[in-house]
Amino acid sequence: MTVIPTHAELILPAPAKLNLMLHILGRRADGYHELQTLFQFLDHGDELGFSLRQDGEIHLHTPIEGVPHDSNLIVRAAKRLQEASGTQLGADIWLDKRLPMGGGIGGGSSDAATTLLGLDHLWHTQLGEDRLAELGLALGADVPVFVRGHAAFAEGVGERLTPVELDEPWFLVAVPQVFVSTAEVFGSPELTRDTPPIKVRSLLAGGGRNDCQPVVEKRYPEVRNALILLNKFVSARLTGTGACIFGSFPNRDDADKVARQLPGTLPSFVAQGRNISMLHRKLQALAKK
Repeated sequence: MTVIPTHAELILPAPAKLNLMLHILGRRADGYHELQTLFQFLDHGDELGFSLRQDGEIHLHTPIEGVPHDSNLIVRAAKRLQEASGTQLGADIWLDKRLPMGGGIGGGSSDAATTLLGLDHLWHTQLGEDRLAELGLALGADVPVFVRGHAAFAEGVGERLTPVELDEPWFLVAVPQVFVSTAEVFGSPELTRDTPPIKVRSLLAGGGRNDCQPVVEKRYPEVRNALILLNKFVSARLTGTGACIFGSFPNRDDADKVARQLPGTLPSFVAQGRNISMLHRKLQALAKK
């Protein structure tokens, strides 16, 4: 775990998200898939620290195994903001990585969004949420929802967002110890690609499933076994393309009780669902100072 230094000028959260459902409507000519999904944030995530540099350089001081420095979404987000704003400023960045990679809970995308919003604040670039979301979309389909910071019904490749008000239950999120390849799941011939579109009103009334789940269960026995286990206690489903799975509870005590019954080989965490992300709540608090 990286310790963000006390001299960091700005420390911000990068929250996890859940896909409460995920429908695949079809494949587009460009190879991307038309989908519908429902995003909600969790009060749990990574944390990033930022400090100004006057020399225009971007330095991420937290190496991620297998990810070259300049390929990291955090660095790419910072450089994209530099280009778009024309700023001469740079930044030192530290990452306290708590979210699993390849987990389907938005780790890299959330880190990128926190970088865009954090450096927009630190550099006083004032690009505005719409422009930052546009920059984020070029980095990944899930980045805009983190930039917007509100629970949303998403369409297209995930970029057309309609804010929604959802219940805010407690979630138990289990983390099977396997990396799921999103490209492999979306490239699978077994993936359902003809789910009829659903209206957001029907969805909020309780509709929806995850079309990726059958493919992931078939290809990744670690995920299938975790779902079987968690289903003994609560209705469990996959988030995104996984590997993380989740179940919802009316209060923290109930979620904690089930978490204590999971084996040590299946790490998990408990967090509350939130319609406004903890990143945006932190930025709102900073704006009032």
